[in-house]
Amino acid sequence: MKLVLFSDLHLDTPFRWAPIGLGRKLRVSLADTLLKVCQVARDERADALLCAGDLYEQDRFSPDTGEVLRETFSRLAPMSVFVAPGNHDWYGPDSLYRRVPWSSNVHIFSEPRLEPVQISEGYALWGAAHCAPANTSNFLEGFHAPAEGLHLALFHGSEHGFFASQVEGKVPHAPFRESEIQEAGFRHAFLGHYHRPKDSAWLTYAGSPQPLAFGEGEGAAVVIELDTGTIVSRRRIDVSTVKFHDVLVDVTKLSSMLEIRERTASAISGLHGVARVTLSGILGRTVDLKPDDLKTLNGELDCIVVRSKGLSLDYDLSTLSSESTVRGRFVRDVRSSNLDEDEKQRVLAVGLRAFDGRTDLDPI
Repeated sequence: MKLVLFSDLHLDTPFRWAPIGLGRKLRVSLADTLLKVCQVARDERADALLCAGDLYEQDRFSPDTGEVLRETFSRLAPMSVFVAPGNHDWYGPDSLYRRVPWSSNVHIFSEPRLEPVQISEGYALWGAAHCAPANTSNFLEGFHAPAEGLHLALFHGSEHGFFASQVEGKVPHAPFRESEIQEAGFRHAFLGHYHRPKDSAWLTYAGSPQPLAFGEGEGAAVVIELDTGTIVSRRRIDVSTVKFHDVLVDVTKLSSMLEIRERTASAISGLHGVARVTLSGILGRTVDLKPDDLKTLNGELDCIVVRSKGLSLDYDLSTLSSESTVRGRFVRDVRSSNLDEDEKQRVLAVGLRAFDGRTDLDPI
């Protein structure tokens, strides 16, 4: 049996970090990504397309979103499409899933417990839905599939062991442990919620097929072939329509903003999509750092986001702290304060550059 899995597309996501025009373009790109996912399912002649939740944003969807989904999935018929709603597209009274007149090949799981559908001879797919945006409990707790047949699971949840590897700020939903998959009688679980892909013998996280922010990693449409319930192959196919690039620019030994612009331009040359430029290294005291000046180096890019990380200033703090001056007292007070190290560096950067008469007071 051959299946195609995807999750965490997040149609209509706001892209709050992006300029307005770019946000609109990225939202359109998500619909294009959905079309590419479905094309993979056709090309692979899959037995079914699986979506493990967060297909769209419940708080932001429009009637057009429903029509896009209805039409796109109907074109796959007679191929079956199975959707297990997550915490962003949760199944409730006002859910988009209730409003759309789905074609007969589409099945939306709608109960907050695992329920089965037959997907081929000998195989049962058990799916469950988040029916609230938060506080969904472990779908696997206390569950055990019948002894007969081959059982697969499809749901949106947080495996404990993989949680630490996800992006900062990720919140666990429907938490479970990998060992519970086998204990529940499943041969494999197809999962959503983590935007970074993860695989093991017992589970598959597809990850977001189109990045929603920098640093999320690259998910895909996952083509999975099974034989008697065991995965014999698992291939990821890139379906993203906008590329996200992380570019590191070391400013050490650069003496002017012009040199930083030149080094950045070289680093982003030939890139398409959106890029996050991270400035690192030792910033020279003569540099009048203006990060916004780097955002005009678009080239073929739609947008450049600039940040600093690990950027330090070219000051000898030990020497400065020994001065019998207001500046020396300032350095001593900050270094002995209860601020965390990142905040100390920021306060020192602002203060020392102010003492130097600089206008770019907060370069890190």
